Amino acid sequence: MTAALSEACADAVHVVCANGTILRAGRATLFIISELGWRRSGRLLSLPPFIWCVELGYRCLAANRGFFSRFMFRKRLEEADERLSKNRPGE
Repeated sequence: MTAALSEACADAVHVVCANGTILRAGRATLFIISELGWRRSGRLLSLPPFIWCVELGYRCLAANRGFFSRFMFRKRLEEADERLSKNRPGE
């Protein structure tokens, strides 16, 4: 992995296809969705104007990861904190 690719991966999801094509952000997410069995949805969302919405939505979520993670993963974080506090000696 090059230094430039490593830096870019900190900002967005990247997928390197078998033919060497590099997909990033929304397009990489759609590729993953397609590979997980949601081929029709992935294909449909890859077409204009849907892909524009996917890319815009990805950028909004990526730019505000901290904010969205507070709401989307709150229960998991609370459960993890609870497990950690039970495993601490002396508490």
